[in-house]
Amino acid sequence: MICSVSTLAITGIQGCCVMAECYISNGLPGFDIVGLPDAAVKEARERVRAAAKMSGFTFPVSRITVNLAPANVKKAGSQYDLPIALSILCAAGAIRHPTAKTAFLGELGLDGGIRPIHGVLPMALAAKREGIQNLFVPAENAAEATLARGPKIYGVSNLRQVADILNGKSAAEPAEEWIPAEQNQKTLDFADVLGQENVKRALEVAAAGSHNVLLIGPPGSGKSMLAKRLPSIMPRMTREESLEVSQIYSVMGMLSAKEPLVTQRPFRSPHHTISNAGLAGGGSNPKPGEISLAHMGVLFLDELPEFRKDTLDLMRQPLEDGRVTISRASGAVSYPSEFMLVCAMNPCKCGWYGDVGGRCTCSERSVQNYRSRISGPMLDRIDIVVEVPSVHFEELRQRKVAESSEQIKHRVDAARSIQHRRFGENTGLCNARMTSAHLRQYCELNDTCASLMKQAFDAMGLTARSYDRILKVARTIADLAGAEKIGPEHLAEAIQYRAVNLGNP
Repeated sequence: MICSVSTLAITGIQGCCVMAECYISNGLPGFDIVGLPDAAVKEARERVRAAAKMSGFTFPVSRITVNLAPANVKKAGSQYDLPIALSILCAAGAIRHPTAKTAFLGELGLDGGIRPIHGVLPMALAAKREGIQNLFVPAENAAEATLARGPKIYGVSNLRQVADILNGKSAAEPAEEWIPAEQNQKTLDFADVLGQENVKRALEVAAAGSHNVLLIGPPGSGKSMLAKRLPSIMPRMTREESLEVSQIYSVMGMLSAKEPLVTQRPFRSPHHTISNAGLAGGGSNPKPGEISLAHMGVLFLDELPEFRKDTLDLMRQPLEDGRVTISRASGAVSYPSEFMLVCAMNPCKCGWYGDVGGRCTCSERSVQNYRSRISGPMLDRIDIVVEVPSVHFEELRQRKVAESSEQIKHRVDAARSIQHRRFGENTGLCNARMTSAHLRQYCELNDTCASLMKQAFDAMGLTARSYDRILKVARTIADLAGAEKIGPEHLAEAIQYRAVNLGNP
């Protein structure tokens, strides 16, 4: 007898429907799983056998063949345990055949319990697209699955419970949609930062247009402190953005049953010893890297020159495209990676180059070698470069309360509202992502601005990319000022953010 049970597979963060087909025939007892299964799927044979027996079922002593169709899609993970077990029990006549619009996900324990799995959210969204009406998932994953707002979600705890529901011996109530509570989480605040008003202004511009930033300053000047507070002034995530980020975290198993939706903008700060695969993603079964985990948030690279040059250069294409593609012999997987890059570095190896106290012990050649660790193409993709000077004693002693993140965020939100009206509310575009057509339409320069731009272009040796990025930053500064057109003062400030020379000390 043949029995088919619907389930779901996941590639990257894209889900698709899979059928677990079971055929029980006469012959020598055996249990084979076909359809490009990985090691975790093949090991389901022992888990399913033990779970069925511990749940009170008689496991067929026959030739059992389970096919996971379509057979040309690689199957990975333990979510196939439950549908494989149900297809066998159905073919053996122990349970009723589930309807075609019902799908099952879950890992089985040897005692018949159903354990949580990774990637439930993207698979629930795929079930919604495919017209699945009922989706059975592990109880701990039920809240996450309800975020898809598609099929009815049933959280189940063990194999016997699922069998009783299918046989009509017990009823099941669908899980209610999980709704996030009001965000009362206390975040780091710019009010804690004394002085550094010019750097705060640069970060405000960066947050308003989602521009990449490089902070250069001596040790202890507050570079990391400032960068960690950047998410507190960025706009709140929309539900669509939260879902997209949560799918990435779901695949990585980084969502909890109590908080299955990412509502705070990510802030990722990998160490400079990170590998290429750790930053961009990879592995035999490709997983997202830090640049994808920072999607819609901030990727902070402290001690930038200490990162390997080839590791940094991996980000060049994702910074332009907003996606990273990982290619392997088995196929290619794409992950979104629209992040704001924030970097910090010392001006030299010892960190004190240019200090008025003369503490720097580096030679001019040493300083140049240190700065040259960052490639020109990588620097060309950074919109704002700002120096972070040491804080003076008088600034540390002052009792005046600095401007809070809430006050700065109010101006950032106003600038983002202008961009939403300009590009469309549902496009998700901001100034940093403007295309050439947008630049021609929204960044037109008058004669005075064109003359100023020409002087800067010749004096600073700018590239075409640098020219475009200055226009994008100028457009953001004009939005913060509420100006319809880019004025000379807006353009001058944007040029100033590229005036720091990293090539020669």
